[in-house]
Amino acid sequence: MSNVPPQFQPDLPAPPPAPREPEGGEPVPAGAPRPAPRDQPGRAGWPAWLSIAGFAAGFGATAVAGIFIIVIASAFGAPSEDPPPGVVIALTVAQNLAFVGIAFFLAFLVGGRPTASDFGLIGTPWRRAAKLLAAIWIAFFVLSAIWAAALGLDERQTLPDELGVNGPLLNELAVIVLVTVIAPLGEELFFRGFFFGALRNWRGPIVAAVLSGALFGLFHAGSSPIGYLVPLAIFGFGLCLLYDRTGSLYPPIALHALNNSIALGVSLKYGAEIVVAMMIGSTIAALLCARLLARVLGERRPGQPGPAPAPEPT
Repeated sequence: MSNVPPQFQPDLPAPPPAPREPEGGEPVPAGAPRPAPRDQPGRAGWPAWLSIAGFAAGFGATAVAGIFIIVIASAFGAPSEDPPPGVVIALTVAQNLAFVGIAFFLAFLVGGRPTASDFGLIGTPWRRAAKLLAAIWIAFFVLSAIWAAALGLDERQTLPDELGVNGPLLNELAVIVLVTVIAPLGEELFFRGFFFGALRNWRGPIVAAVLSGALFGLFHAGSSPIGYLVPLAIFGFGLCLLYDRTGSLYPPIALHALNNSIALGVSLKYGAEIVVAMMIGSTIAALLCARLLARVLGERRPGQPGPAPAPEPT
């Protein structure tokens, strides 16, 4: 986005009154970041500190949930030091639920019941979104290839093995759903819908995208080889830009599901037809789940008036 300077005028108009809070508060001091209105899609007006608080609280909630799952599994005879794939899957699902739950909880504490638009779960022109998605995805592939070639990376992810993808068919299906549907949906809701959404109210979308992308890369330190954390950070940065440019979380969810489907299919050496089926199925499933969540949240809070009716033509 670029700011076009106004044309020169000899007589400058009087300065406008200081902007007020969306629901009628004290004037915002000059130079202070202005909270975003609640009716602006994807910009809930959350304070920037909420993103850091959510990230820390998410890890805390994950630790509590993890201890609970391991204790229950140990009671049924599962080893705690080297848990079986079923326990690892449960821990991974719990991590996603913990971060998303913390995001919604903090959003509720700060601004009341969050709406679908607060988290970017709104529609967007699909043609433009598809073009931006393709451009960001291609750029990510190119930069990742350059990075891997420069460092000579040839490691593969070990998480699918830890999840027991080579075990029974039910385990394999659970891993596919987890990696290509649950993870894209949960991570996009937290990192783009919440973390980036709050942080860009501080210094704008670029700074927020850089910080969000960096933490997104570090978030995968336990499941990806360390050499791939930088490409993952680049991917997170691109997902932030896609969200910011489209104003909707649906395109990042779709791109995340598509990318995870290819990464998992290649890691497991699936054939092209299976990978394509995973890409289509996981993208549709993730978007349908997101749309269902949007319907549950609703477009406005209870008691909040709807948009004013359009004036009659004269």
